[in-house]
This record gives sequence, structure tokens and C-alpha cells, in this order.
Amino acid sequence: MGGASRSFGMVRRSALPALALIVVGTFAGHAVAGQNGVLAWGGYHRALKERQAELAQLEKERAELRHRSQLLDPNKADPDMADELVRKDLGLVRPDEVIVPLN
Repeated sequence: MGGASRSFGMVRRSALPALALIVVGTFAGHAVAGQNGVLAWGGYHRALKERQAELAQLEKERAELRHRSQLLDPNKADPDMADELVRKDLGLVRPDEVIVPLN
């Protein structure tokens, strides 16, 4: 009986360090290979570059739209822009005009 209680005591003494080692190993594994780990950092960096390029394109489009909206300001509308939009939306063309599509 003495050997069994000694074995049980040894298991009992080593259970807490073993549990701590498992917990630390789990956290270390997630830190390296987890969804937000070190190995995923390269993917995040690549995605960041893609998003920055997309943002630059959207900012360029926004600037163009802002410029067009400023040309259509009711207080100081650009006559050429207003004429272009009216003709485009309403399909108004004079008989002596030739339409050259740019798209």
C-alpha cells in the first residue's frame, strides 16, 4: 500500500505544473499559429497593402465626384456640364450635331 500512496502523491504534486505547462503551451501555440498569431501577420500585411490601394482608388473617385458636384452647384453651375447632363438624360440632340461616344 505504501507504493500506491507514494505514486498518488507524486501524481498529485506533478498535476499542477503539468496543467500550467499545458495552459502555457496552448497560449504559445495560439500566439504563433493562431488566427491572430505571428504566422498570420504576413497575410494581414498583404491585406493592408491591398486595402490601401483600394482606398487610394476610392479617394480618387471621390475627388472626381466632388469636382463634378461643384460644377453642378445651383449658384454657379457650369453651363457645359449642365448642357451635357441634360442632353445625356433627356436624349436631346439637334439635327446638325454628331454624337461621338467616349466609352
